[in-house]
Amino acid sequence: MAVRKIKTGDAECLYKAAKPVKAFDNKLAELLDDMAETMYKADGCGLAAPQVGVLRRVVVIDCSEERDGLIEAVNPEIIETSGEQGGMEGCLSFPNETGYVIRPNVAVMRAFDRNGNQFELRGEGLLARAMLHECDHLDGKVYKRLVIPTPDEYKED
Repeated sequence: MAVRKIKTGDAECLYKAAKPVKAFDNKLAELLDDMAETMYKADGCGLAAPQVGVLRRVVVIDCSEERDGLIEAVNPEIIETSGEQGGMEGCLSFPNETGYVIRPNVAVMRAFDRNGNQFELRGEGLLARAMLHECDHLDGKVYKRLVIPTPDEYKED
């Protein structure tokens, strides 16, 4: 495993759509391992392959406080959303920046694991936010384009 460099700011790969993964092989396993190590090292709760310069539909997520809830999703797609939540959001590709974003409170994602087995995952709250944020990266979208004016409850004194 290795920590990869996280692309930031105006790196072109952050604004391009990623291509589906077709081969569930050692190269994919290495990418997933490296992405998890990179995410944990950067103290993030999610990372998409374009953020490390790889235009493939791969994300890793871990919103658990113990950092023992790693989710690996290959070719993920959001198949259902409901509700609404708003909150401050950041991104490893835009260090030291945050913005208020409104997203669905519940999301259901269909994806494959590293071995090509399909699964569905229902996320609520922070997990739903992370799933939606990372899947946006796969379509070349960054959270900064979703930022709205900050409600009073989030304004700094």
